[in-house]
Amino acid sequence: MPKTRPPYSTVFRQQMVDLVHAGRRPEDLAKEFEPTAQTIYNWVAQAERDAGTRHDGLTSAERQELTRLRRENRQLK
Repeated sequence: MPKTRPPYSTVFRQQMVDLVHAGRRPEDLAKEFEPTAQTIYNWVAQAERDAGTRHDGLTSAERQELTRLRRENRQLK
């Protein structure tokens, strides 16, 4: 079975995003820190959606609202 670990903190994620925006490659950061390069790419993409520079998915606020509405819908059913 794969190991599970607690989620990375918001501060750590933001630091990785900042390092990518400063010019570091996610592949290099993955070697130095624990998350995979794909995970770091995902964090950067989500940060860009939240900032309004990408429009190819839901922002964090929209995702939270959708989760809340789905939960509410299940309760009502």
